[in-house]
Amino acid sequence: MARARYDVVVIGGGHAGAEAAWAAAGLGARTAMVTFRRDAIGRMSCNPAIGGIGKGQMVREIDALGGLMGVVADETGIQFRMLNRGKGPAVWAPRAQSDAAAYAARIRHYLEGRSNLTILEGAVEDIIVAPVPAPRRDAPERVSEVRGVVLTGGRRIDTGAVVVTAGTFLDALMHTGTQRTPGGRVGEPAASGLSATLRRLGLRLGRLKTGTPPRVRRETVDFSRLEVQPGDAKPVPFSFLHERITQPQVVCWISFTNERIHELIRANLDRAPMYSGQIRSRGPRYCPSIEDKVVRFAEKPRHQLFLEPEGRDSDRIYLNGISTSLPRDVQRQMVALVPGLENADIVQWGYAVEYDFVPPEQIDATLMTRRVGGLFLAGQVNGTSGYEEAAGQGLVAGVNAARWVGGQPQVTLGRDQAYIGVMIDDLVTRGVTEPYRMFSSRAEHRLHLRYDNADLRLTPLGHAWGLVDERRWRRFEHRRAEIEALRAFLSQTRERGRSLAEWLRRPDDEGEEFLVAYPRLAEFRQKENVWATVLVEIRYAGYIERQRRWIEEFRALEDRVIPADLNYRTVPHLRMESVERWEAVRPRNVGQAARVSGIHPTDVTLLLLHLDRL
Repeated sequence: MARARYDVVVIGGGHAGAEAAWAAAGLGARTAMVTFRRDAIGRMSCNPAIGGIGKGQMVREIDALGGLMGVVADETGIQFRMLNRGKGPAVWAPRAQSDAAAYAARIRHYLEGRSNLTILEGAVEDIIVAPVPAPRRDAPERVSEVRGVVLTGGRRIDTGAVVVTAGTFLDALMHTGTQRTPGGRVGEPAASGLSATLRRLGLRLGRLKTGTPPRVRRETVDFSRLEVQPGDAKPVPFSFLHERITQPQVVCWISFTNERIHELIRANLDRAPMYSGQIRSRGPRYCPSIEDKVVRFAEKPRHQLFLEPEGRDSDRIYLNGISTSLPRDVQRQMVALVPGLENADIVQWGYAVEYDFVPPEQIDATLMTRRVGGLFLAGQVNGTSGYEEAAGQGLVAGVNAARWVGGQPQVTLGRDQAYIGVMIDDLVTRGVTEPYRMFSSRAEHRLHLRYDNADLRLTPLGHAWGLVDERRWRRFEHRRAEIEALRAFLSQTRERGRSLAEWLRRPDDEGEEFLVAYPRLAEFRQKENVWATVLVEIRYAGYIERQRRWIEEFRALEDRVIPADLNYRTVPHLRMESVERWEAVRPRNVGQAARVSGIHPTDVTLLLLHLDRL
C-alpha cells in the first residue's frame, strides 16, 4: 500500500490549527489536519468568547488577511461589546460572547468544506526529517528538513512541511487539588510522544501552566442577585464581510467575591497545587487564578466575576474570574459563597493544566524553527495564551508552510503592520517566561493599528499572498473607494469658510448640523464602518501623522538587514552578554536586535559601525 502524501500536515485542530489548515489549503497546498477528535475541532477550552483588548484588533487582522475566526465569531456570537469606548480609538476593541458549541461546529463546517483539506483523526507520534547536505548562508543553524510524520500505529505520511499547533496537550497534566490526570483538556489525552520528538530534533522545551474556572448549571443560579451586563445596542461585526449583526443578543451578569471566600482560600493554600509545590511552572500573569489574586492582591476586599452563558440554549454558565485548581470540596464551598450562586450546581470543576512549550527564540518571524526546515510552530506551543493569539500565529504559519513547499519566499508581518506582527516579534525577540497575552499597550504604533482600519492595512497583503478571495477583495475595493470619496467630499465641501473636515475636528461634532444641508453627507453617515474610519482620521490627524513619521524612522532600522551568519564575537568592543543574547536570538535586522532583552543602545551603535565595515 502506497504511503499517503500531503504538502502540509497540521498537527492539532484548535484555533491555531484551524487557521493554519484554512490558510495552507487556501493557497493550494494539499493539506492534512491531524487531530485527536474531529468533533473537538475549534473547541473553546476556556472562556466562550472572542476578542478583547488587543485581541479584538487581532481578530480583525485575521479577517482582513482572509482568515476564519472573525467570520465565525460573527455568525455564532450571542453578545457583542466594543470595549474601551471611553478612551481613544487606538484602544477600542471588539469582544463577543460566543455560543461555544455553535462556534466549534461552524469552524468544523468551514474546514470540512475547504478544497485541498483532509481531516484525519489520530495523533502524530514522530516527525521524520532528513539532514541538510550543507548549511545555507541565510540559514546556518538549519541541520535538517521535514520529510514526513508517523501516526500512532505506525502509519507514515510523507510531507514537506509540518505545522505543530498542539495547544496545551504536549505532555500535559491536569490538576484539581492533589488529583493529577494526564491530558490537555477534560476528556482528551496528552500528546507525550510529540514532546520527545521535538527534543530529539534539537529543540529545547519548557513548562507552562494555565487554568480554567468551574461551570455551574444555569437553572440553579439566582439571577435576581446579579448585576445585568447587556451587549451593545449597535454591535460592530468582526468580519469586514459583514455589514451588521442581526441575531438577538443575550445578557451576561456580574457578581463579586468577598472576604469569606478569601479567608476560605487562604485557609486552603496548602492544598492548592500552585502553592503546595505540586505545580512548579509559571501561569499567566494577566489571567491569574483566584488563589493568585487573593495572595497577590491581599488588600482587595473583593474581585469581580463575570457570569457568561456558554451558549444561547446552554445550561452551563462560565464563571469568568475564578480560575482555580483548588480541591473540589473547596471549590464547592467557594462557589456557594458567591452572591447569586448559593445553591448553584457545579457541572465542571476548575482545574490547572501544565504542558510543554518550545521557548520561541528557537523560531524566526515566519514561525519556522531555526534548526529544522519546514517545521513550523503556532499557538500555545510557542508560549502564548488565548484563542486570538493562537489563530494569528496559525494563519502566518499556514501561509508560510504552503509557500515553503511551493518554493516561494517566506512572508512576515512587521510591528508597524499588525498586532500579529507585534506578537510574533515579541515572541522571537524577547522570548517568554510566562504565557504571553496580547494587549494594546504592547504595540508602540497602536494609533495606526486600529480595529477599524485592519483591512486598509492588511487586505492588499492578504490578496498578494493569495489568501483573500475575489468576494472579499471586491468588498474591500468598494469600502476603500467609499472611504476615499468621503475624504474628498469632506475636504472639498466648505461651510462658512471652513471645510467640513475642519468642522468635524471638534470632538463634540458628529456632523449632525450639516445633514439637512448636505444630503450626500447624510448618505455617507448611514455607512457606519466608512464614517467611523474617516472621522477617526480627521480627529486624530496630527497624532496619526506623527506616528507615520515614527514608523518611517522605525523602518530605517527594520530595513537594515543583519547577515544570518554574522559572527557577533567579531564585533569590536561588544559586551559578552550582548554577544550571547544575539547569538541565541539571531535577529534578522537592526530593529529586532535593538529590542532583544538586555541590549543597550551602545551595543546597537557598535553593531551598526561593524555592519558599515562589512
